[in-house]
Amino acid sequence: MAFVVTHLCVDCVDTACVAVCPVDCFYQPKEVSEEYPNMLYISPEECIDCAVCEPECPWEAIYPEEDVPEVFEGDIALNEKCDTDRDAFKLAEVVEHEPPTPEEVAANKAKYGL
Repeated sequence: MAFVVTHLCVDCVDTACVAVCPVDCFYQPKEVSEEYPNMLYISPEECIDCAVCEPECPWEAIYPEEDVPEVFEGDIALNEKCDTDRDAFKLAEVVEHEPPTPEEVAANKAKYGL
């Protein structure tokens, strides 16, 4: 099992999760595209399932693989792309962000029916 970053991260990209990751398994696309949206990705090959990232994500975008909501099931394969197409990704770096408000998180989830 690995953890998965879902589309709840698209265009939000808060790196609080990156800051606590003990193995640096978070990646970002070198070039944002339709194929590789502007979001963080977790390498399933590198993730050690420590779970420290999940509660740190202010957008509530990270799930254990077996708990990924149905609407985001495609994100499991999307996260795997940072392993299978490594040249298209770079290691994510911590960048300070203003955390979202609870209303912003709720509105983001509502876009996906959550």
